[in-house]
Amino acid sequence: MRALVAATVLVLTVTVASASGQQTPPSAYGEAVFLVSGRGYGHGVGMSQYGAYGQALAGRSYDRILAHYYTGTELGKAGRKEVRVLLAEGRRAVTISSSLPFFAVDATGATYRLPKGTLTVRPDLSIPSEAGLAPATQPLVFRPAKKASLALDGRLFRGKLELVPQAGFLRVVNVVALERYIQGVVAGEMPYSWPAEALKSQAVAARSYALASLVKGKPFDLYSDVRSQVYLGVAGEKPSTTKAVTDTTGQVVLYGGKVATTYYFSTSGGKTASAADVFGFSVPYLVSRPDPWDKISPYYRWGPVLLGARTVQAKLGADARVTDVRGNATPSGRIRSVTVDTTTGSEQVPATVVRTALGLRSTWVTIGVLRLDRPAVGAIVFGSSARLTGVGRGLENLKLASSPDGVTWSPVVTLTPDAAGALTFDVKPVRTTRYRLETEGGASPALLVQVAPRLTLARPTAAEPGVLGGTVKPKLPGAVVAVERRKGSTWALVGEVVVDGAGTFTLELDAPVPAGSYRARSTASGGLAAGTSPVVQVSG
Repeated sequence: MRALVAATVLVLTVTVASASGQQTPPSAYGEAVFLVSGRGYGHGVGMSQYGAYGQALAGRSYDRILAHYYTGTELGKAGRKEVRVLLAEGRRAVTISSSLPFFAVDATGATYRLPKGTLTVRPDLSIPSEAGLAPATQPLVFRPAKKASLALDGRLFRGKLELVPQAGFLRVVNVVALERYIQGVVAGEMPYSWPAEALKSQAVAARSYALASLVKGKPFDLYSDVRSQVYLGVAGEKPSTTKAVTDTTGQVVLYGGKVATTYYFSTSGGKTASAADVFGFSVPYLVSRPDPWDKISPYYRWGPVLLGARTVQAKLGADARVTDVRGNATPSGRIRSVTVDTTTGSEQVPATVVRTALGLRSTWVTIGVLRLDRPAVGAIVFGSSARLTGVGRGLENLKLASSPDGVTWSPVVTLTPDAAGALTFDVKPVRTTRYRLETEGGASPALLVQVAPRLTLARPTAAEPGVLGGTVKPKLPGAVVAVERRKGSTWALVGEVVVDGAGTFTLELDAPVPAGSYRARSTASGGLAAGTSPVVQVSG
């Protein structure tokens, strides 16, 4: 292997792809590999939770934490006392249970007293009564006993549970005091073991976000999942988070006298993003802010994530094979969109779509590209070079490596792409060799460059009119060479000979060589492809 690498001559010439005005034909594009490295976790707008954690560890109070992430805001009091949270919909049946006797009230005011235990409710809203099962009038509201909670399908929630049938299915809404709702949110959004000031900042941000993001046009105010905020009910309550809620009771973030939409997320990666960069619209208090405190996060920097072109094509729904991907950055460093090049054209894909489809932690990413394109010619003749082109963009320590078998790889040379990431270089292998681009974290698919022996065939001489001979480089002693004569549109075998130790061969005929077109041909052997000599014309 070392001898092969030592004998491989590489002449590197990096050029701007557009300088020649030529483009790689679609049929010649190699398989691309993308290495995605990133910073942060989440959309990047508003409060970084790990940043809040870091600030709390540094001794900052929750009001200072909130003021840092929501520029120009102040704390105030919430006016709303109760919210309606969607817990379930499209259900054919649900169970309501309580450890104490409870009761239900329907739209007519009829009250149904129910024993402790579990009750299964279906869309007909049949409720057990003294006279048997009685159909209730929607909505049917279940109320717990004092100091008790109701469970929906085994999960405890404070407040009331409202059931409404919809086209043969049930919708369940939790009607709950705002502060009780926030108690069930904080531990679902931030680890309960974090410092108190971080938990307080989360409580105020969650309260503010809930009130600023009430669902419009629906018979409820909030979802219980990430469409609003993760709401776990009683299961999400911890003493530390409940204290954070009670210590900040009713407090919200205000901007211009109105409750601010306090977006928050896990990790910024060192700088938050503006709403304009991520959502496409400006919000005065949601601007990019430095965030040196979230270095403690395991997601501060991540990657590289290795993605093949076929995977990217499938997950982004591209119609043709993907050959390149380029990120279009915003001032905060996150990408607004990516340009996806395929063999049939280019398309802009929003960064949020890319993040979701490819399972990336954030849109603050750099996209490294490795691609080696197929040469314009097939096998090269021994002693010749092959021009390779490709892309090596957005990556450090880019190297070309070679291998005779695709198993053991050795570096050949360090490459420096041009400003656009384009590569053009010549390789001069001494036998059939695989090449690939390598960087830390990944490599391009291997590209096979076939090398054929250089065969020559000499005309018969006056001294030896019945002899056809020639040379083979490299010498390949023991290899079989076939001498052929053109017969119409095909080639007919004249004879076969074995290459000697000097790399020559001689075919002796019983009579002078007839006039015609002749060539010498070798089969693949010794790490070389099949070879053919130039055609020789023999006169009669």
